[in-house]
Amino acid sequence: MPEKSKKIVIIEDDKILLKALNVELLGEGFDVVSAIDGESGLKLVKKETPDLVILDLILPKMNGFDVLAALKKDDATMNIPIVILTNLGEDENRRKGMKMGAMDYFVKSSVGIEDITTKINRIFG
Repeated sequence: MPEKSKKIVIIEDDKILLKALNVELLGEGFDVVSAIDGESGLKLVKKETPDLVILDLILPKMNGFDVLAALKKDDATMNIPIVILTNLGEDENRRKGMKMGAMDYFVKSSVGIEDITTKINRIFG
């Protein structure tokens, strides 16, 4: 019996990037669900308990740092790996995200979708 596909929640308000990530990750055999703002993203993660979260930091309703803090504070979600994918390229933001418990931090302008998929496959590898 094949292994159950890993579930990924993407919290991203850029609809074009979200669609590209969805297509790429579905093509890799992942089960993907997404939200376009921090508030609904947080609810979605709590409801779905995914194997991984891809999180933008600049989001409507609730920013990514707040989502990250809420997920890491909750016993039900604290151990879910979180990969930050953002436009915030400053070292200070990267350090803050990693210190708060993110597994990795990607800056959108310097990473391709394939790089993200490779990293995710490595995490699950």
